[in-house]
Amino acid sequence: MSDGLLVIGSGPAGVSAAQAYRDAGGPGPIRIVSADEHPPYQRPPLSKDVLRGDAPAEPVPIDDEDPDLRGITVDLRTRVDRVDTDARVVHAAGREFGYRSLVVAAGSAPDPLPTAEDGADVYLLRSHADAERLVEAASHARSAVVIGSGFIGCEAAVSLARRGIAVTVASTEPAPQLERLGERASRLLAGWLADEGVTVIPDVRVTGVGAPREVHLSDGTTHSPDLVLAAVGVSPATGFLEGSGVEVADGFVVVDERLRTTAAGVWAAGDLVRAHNATAGRALHVEHWGDALTMGGIAGRNAAGGEETWGSAPGFWSEIGDRTLKHSAWGDGFDEVRVVEHGDDDEAGVTVWYALDGAVVGALTYEADQDYQRAEGLMAERTPIDDV
Repeated sequence: MSDGLLVIGSGPAGVSAAQAYRDAGGPGPIRIVSADEHPPYQRPPLSKDVLRGDAPAEPVPIDDEDPDLRGITVDLRTRVDRVDTDARVVHAAGREFGYRSLVVAAGSAPDPLPTAEDGADVYLLRSHADAERLVEAASHARSAVVIGSGFIGCEAAVSLARRGIAVTVASTEPAPQLERLGERASRLLAGWLADEGVTVIPDVRVTGVGAPREVHLSDGTTHSPDLVLAAVGVSPATGFLEGSGVEVADGFVVVDERLRTTAAGVWAAGDLVRAHNATAGRALHVEHWGDALTMGGIAGRNAAGGEETWGSAPGFWSEIGDRTLKHSAWGDGFDEVRVVEHGDDDEAGVTVWYALDGAVVGALTYEADQDYQRAEGLMAERTPIDDV
């Protein structure tokens, strides 16, 4: 058994955990093991600057102020096979890594398209290697179909369109993000996509993708683009924890408000956890970059002997072309929406307040940073929507 920290995963949660442990003076060596082929890098630019061709070919370090991750060893191309929490050993790529403390932060993996036939040429976008392959394909493409109208799908669609590609988005909803964000925000997104020349086909399912790129939709149409990108969601990367003693429910690692798992000496953070949020008073699952950084930092400091709790409200920014949408919410859904228009048209800005049982549970803003900054406090205090 090592006397130091081992981190599984080189994404934001894993790297921030290692840095926080180091900065807190945690004992022993610090090591990150990762299946990725690139040193830790920023993933948000992949669907934007990288895909548009506006970013350098090399990945951008995850922390500009600590690009070499001082004092931290990173083992790449090292996929974890299993974890033995009794012996405090991680088995990965034919090697054994001991630990005193372990932080599990392997993130999530993009869901493949279940209706794609063998031989169908369908791209995914999660890693820098994925982005490199997609950029190469885009450099020769004149048309593309993006399957999925979530934020990654919308960002990627606009980025492809800015390369001069004719882009069609196949959406299972009447409008992008309608169920999650409501009518006003969905209409805003739809307008931005239209402004960029992206065509959205609403209320359709992909019934099949034939080789090489025959996209069959439930409305009876078939599309044969030069490029197909599936952006239909992600699943937590927790398969290696089977039999480890770390509780996993519905695919997610179960942790308390201090991000401790059910196994001694093991913490977890990021996309793969369902964590108790001290402010919300219940378990939450979030998949946002900033939240992963926050949670990883808490896990790392607690692995070094701290007793911090996670209580911040989840939130993220999404860049659709030149416009930035900001959203923060507890994720319970909502039963009431209040829209504040900040001018005569969309470009003047808008705030959408979300309420559940009369209390503020979320906000979405465009060109209204003051409201976004207020949102977390209003959510934490369960402020009545009538008082906003």
